[in-house]
Amino acid sequence: MSKSIVCDEDKKYCRICGSENNLNLHHIIYGKNRKNADKYGLTIWLCKKCHQGTYGVHGKYGHELDLKLKQEAEKCFLDYYNKEIEDFIDIFKINYL
Repeated sequence: MSKSIVCDEDKKYCRICGSENNLNLHHIIYGKNRKNADKYGLTIWLCKKCHQGTYGVHGKYGHELDLKLKQEAEKCFLDYYNKEIEDFIDIFKINYL
């Protein structure tokens, strides 16, 4: 797994609420693209509530938060790797911007 390009890995904390408890590594782009998320550092730490709670990224009402994180991750990818949107689409087969 590559170092996260989305957050500071020197300290583990929930990227949403700042909690340092019950943390899970979240692959911002998951499913078929989980390995690519690892490869390109598109991961963050989330507490259990922000990860799997009702309003968390995998929760019933978490779609807006999930999309926001995917957009942020795509922007980080483009900036960090000096790539274009087409490069992101070639790798992840989707565009969030």
